[in-house]
Amino acid sequence: MKTLILQLDRLFTGLCLYAGCALLALISLLGIWQVITRFVFSQPSIWTEEAMRRLLIWMVMLGIVVAFRNGSLVSVDLMLRLSRGVWRSAVRWIVTGVNLVFLSTMAWFGIELVSRVRFQTFASMDLSMGWAYGAIPAGALLALLAVIAHHIDPRDDELSTAQ
Repeated sequence: MKTLILQLDRLFTGLCLYAGCALLALISLLGIWQVITRFVFSQPSIWTEEAMRRLLIWMVMLGIVVAFRNGSLVSVDLMLRLSRGVWRSAVRWIVTGVNLVFLSTMAWFGIELVSRVRFQTFASMDLSMGWAYGAIPAGALLALLAVIAHHIDPRDDELSTAQ
């Protein structure tokens, strides 16, 4: 079971990392396009700003998956540094449990939010708002897998190199 979880995590975390980087590049290109249309052509693009905002939400939620997997989020580092043995294991279980509860709550309410806004559309594009809000449950569900994988196979490099 552990091997399956770690294989799935490697696949999905890698996809999230590459998708998040691609979204950052796309957002940058859209920002450049917005500047060109506004100041060079004097005809500002009406959809790029809104698209950038929505893509930024997706980028952040995909980036959070990678951050959870690598243990890169601000956490209880001091407690982990000072603890040994059973206490360290207890702290890791508590941190994992709190993360799982938080992400499960985000996924639950994110799914409910998507179902509520699915009939609304963006102001400048004929797309459902559900696409933007879908980042919340998608990122939370993928992060659940990353948290479990991090608990099974922790990557705490910053703890060992911190001063």
